[in-house]
Amino acid sequence: MTASTATPQVKAFFDPATWTVSYVVYDHAGGQCAIVDSVLDYDPKAGRTSTTSADALMAFVKEQDLSVQWILETHAHADHLSAAHYLRKHLGGRIAIGAAITHVQNVFKGIFNLEPEFHPDGSQFDYLFAPDETFAIGELQAQALAVPGHTPACMAFKVDGGSEPDAVFVGDTLFMPDVGTARCDFPGGNANTLYRSVRSLLSMPEDTRLYMCHDYPPAGREAAWESTVGEQRAGNIHIRDGVSEQDFVTMRTTRDAGLAMPNLILPSVQINIRAGDLPPADSNGVSYLRIPLNAL
Repeated sequence: MTASTATPQVKAFFDPATWTVSYVVYDHAGGQCAIVDSVLDYDPKAGRTSTTSADALMAFVKEQDLSVQWILETHAHADHLSAAHYLRKHLGGRIAIGAAITHVQNVFKGIFNLEPEFHPDGSQFDYLFAPDETFAIGELQAQALAVPGHTPACMAFKVDGGSEPDAVFVGDTLFMPDVGTARCDFPGGNANTLYRSVRSLLSMPEDTRLYMCHDYPPAGREAAWESTVGEQRAGNIHIRDGVSEQDFVTMRTTRDAGLAMPNLILPSVQINIRAGDLPPADSNGVSYLRIPLNAL
């Protein structure tokens, strides 16, 4: 990959309802951008979506006079709905995710017994990244890194830092050092695989900037979402230097066994494997989500 001379500009948007951080990464005002891990607001009691979070992203893009080149998903999230489809409608750009999303779609098509017209081939997305594939965000050079373990389709997106350290959007592989790492008990998840994925990220230069997709801060700390490879290697409570793969797998497996499912997993997965689109409307014009009773 040719080194970029531009320095990525990063604007973060924190959604306290789902503890999710979305990003706009761009080359310069008036230039090109990518949106990473957007949020579609969802009220589970009312069964209604809204776009306050996505509209904040959209307002920033317009304020900076940016053209949206990519709408990136690090994986099919289980804790929030994606606003990718809504943002593409209003801003343009291509919705992209890792090519292994087809494995996730196959699993959940069966779990939710989705309509025959839903094809688990990734065609709901505009582009599927192969591992290590390079791409451009305007004047910025970027790379899609396969980091499976939390799900089989997880991708991190590395953006060349130009005159600054590289920036990596790590999805759910890592959290802030005092929170640790993501669970591995979703279909296709694997703690051994996650260990190796995280260690591959932590083999980057110590000043590499890592941007989290979530933060669940301990009491007394405000939400935060940026750290460095060096900080993670020194202090991540689950996977700092010196933690062996077997020790990590034992910890992660034990911890996952006691975790409840995310509050929004059922609606989130059904929307997110469709690239943020709603299920096809029934004859009455209303879209419905499915709940498999006693099946999970």
